[in-house]
Parts: sequence; structure tokens; C-alpha cells
Amino acid sequence: MHGATVLAADDSILRPCILWNDTRASVEAVELDQNSQFRDISGNVVFPGFTAPKLTWLREHEPEVFSRIAKVLLPKDYLRLWLTGEYTSEMSDAAGTSWLNTGARDWSDPLLAACGLDRSHMPGLVEGSAVSGVLRDEIAQKWGMKPGKVSVAGGAGDNAATAIGTGVSRPGEAFVSLGTSGVLFAACDAYQPDPETAVHTFCHAVPDTWHQMGVVLAAADALNWFARLVDRSAAELTAGLGALQSPGKTLFLPYLGGERTPLNNATIRAGFTGLEHVTDTRSTTRAVLEGVGFALKDCHEALKATGTEITSLIAVGGGSQSTYWLEALASTLNLPIQCPIAGDFGAALGAARLGMMAAEGAGVEIAQAPKIQSVIDPDPTLTPAFDAAYRRFKSAQSAIGDLS
Repeated sequence: MHGATVLAADDSILRPCILWNDTRASVEAVELDQNSQFRDISGNVVFPGFTAPKLTWLREHEPEVFSRIAKVLLPKDYLRLWLTGEYTSEMSDAAGTSWLNTGARDWSDPLLAACGLDRSHMPGLVEGSAVSGVLRDEIAQKWGMKPGKVSVAGGAGDNAATAIGTGVSRPGEAFVSLGTSGVLFAACDAYQPDPETAVHTFCHAVPDTWHQMGVVLAAADALNWFARLVDRSAAELTAGLGALQSPGKTLFLPYLGGERTPLNNATIRAGFTGLEHVTDTRSTTRAVLEGVGFALKDCHEALKATGTEITSLIAVGGGSQSTYWLEALASTLNLPIQCPIAGDFGAALGAARLGMMAAEGAGVEIAQAPKIQSVIDPDPTLTPAFDAAYRRFKSAQSAIGDLS
């Protein structure tokens, strides 16, 4: 999501794609966000990682590239162009550009104009479960498929696709992803933006549905960073933690590359607090896991502030393989966490289900939750300790400040 793939009139790529986690456009994001139309129309804060500030940055810093732009495509939609010859995107990914009227599910002319662009620069829009094009004949023949018969679905951004893979499409349903980044994603049946919370309010991958999510930029990425620091693997670090414990004095703020929800700060940086002579690798490992959990609790508090409630929560992502991490997170969020049976119930499965809908029609049932292997409940004897540690985390968050 959010990547800026800029093409010339002959579809040649003008420069390397600027990726989702690139924050070079933080100044431009602030400038766009000060234009009240962006929050009013898109329903979101203009985050530095979104696509619109990247194009504004290009206009300022690479004007010769900007002047040659004929089309702006998101990364998956560039792949679609190669597959089908069509310039097309879909609602969930387009909502992360800051150019979409998220409530109306259409491009916004005023928001495009604010970045020196218009609809001619944009792909067409379809729903994620709709047909966006047909596989080009030469590719179909090369792959042994029937020319003119292979539909390509609209698809979805990664988190919306994960929601389809986990069956999260109705109000109250949610998933927590412990991947490179951390996501707390909740489905909504109505458009209910609240940009002041820094919660993302996007279109879902299926019609007449939206979703809200809080995003933590470093989740498993924070654990992997710490593992490199102490020259151990992430699996080794988490395997020896034993039974869930109350948080210790050491806290970790996981802002290795800034933060989105709720801070909206590209320059804040991570830190340990409460280090002492007895601090060891095991206690700092727990602090890293807990710190990511507290950042996700920030997301949960922000979601609640918008009126979004979570009644069921499924865990996905590589970090969900750590039972200790899920136990700590359940007690931090004070929510039971459902663990699916072994298998990949993430974005790839969701994309396949959207493809099935596009091929077979909208009546296909795609909101199938995976079978649950186990449920991790909050530990009522430890939730007060996690609540107290979260309050210390918030104090440390205020104190760490902006290290730019």
C-alpha cells in the first residue's frame, strides 16, 4: 500500500517506487494535512507514508520527473497493468493515497488538484471483488491458459486482504497482525472517520463496507532489530521466556522509524527506560514484546474513541507464533485472542477469495473465519500489572519526545 509508482506516457517507469515506510515526505505531509479538505474528504490524517505527500515531494525535489508523470499507480496496480493492460485500482488501496473521497468511494478532484494532479493521472476504480480486467492473450498463452477467459480481480491492500482471509468483514470482528508492522484492524458497516485519533478509516475490499485500523510501524520488526543487536534469533529470544510474568521496570518504546497511530510522528524514535544493573537479555526481550503490545493498546484506545468496539479478535502474522507475546497482548488489551489452526489465513488467501468472487460472482461467500485452535484469555491476576505498566509507558512516551 501507499507506494508511488510513477509512469511516463509510454508506461516506462520514471524512478524507483517510493515505498510505504519511506518518510522523506514528512514536511509535505504536514503541509497537506493543514489543508482541511484532506481530513474532511479522505477521512484521514495525511501520513508521511501515504502517496499524496510523496508526489508533493517529487514536485518539489524532482520537478523534471514530476513534469513527465502520466500515471500514478500503486505497486500492485502496476503489476495489474502488466497482466491486463488496464490502469485500474480498487477502493481499499486507493483509500491509502489521501486522494480518495473515502465515503463516496471515488477520487476527489480537489485533493488531486492540491498535489498538481487530476483524474487523468489516476487509474480507474473498481471494488476489490469485481473484475478489473482480463489476462492479456500473450500471457495467457505463455502460461497455458485460455485467452480472454482469465479474470483479474480488483484485489486489495494487504490488511484488507488479510481481513478477507480471516473472515473479518462484519462490525465487531477484528484481527491483530504481528508482522513487520503491527495492525489492529476492525470491520465497519458504515463510514465513520475520526482523523484526530490518527486511526486509519479506509474502504474495505468488498462493497458498502469500510474498516478502521491502528498501525504500529515496528512490531516483529522491533523484535528482529533487538535480536540482531544481541546476536540471537527472534525465535531463540522468545522460546525461553517461560510463563507470562508481570512487566518489569524496563520499558521499551518501539518507535524505530517513527509512529502512526496515535502519535502521527515520523521523527520520534525508540528507547529503553528503567534499565538497571540486573537487567538482562530475557527482561529486555519481554520489554520489547510488551512495548509493542502497549503501542497496540494505544491503537485500541484510539479505535474505542471513534466508537468502534471489538467483540472478536484473531491473531495473524509471524509474531503470533509466540505464545508468550499473545498472552502478554491479551492481558494488555484485556481481550481474548483467537489463534487459528495451522495455515496461512492472511492476505494471500484473502486475495484468492476476492479472485473467486470476481470469477464466480458477488454471491460467493467469502467471509469465512478460519477454524480456531485455541483462545488465549487475559490473565485476571496480571491485567492490573499490565495496566500499571501501560500508564508508565504513556509517561515515558511523553518524556521521550522528538529526537529529530
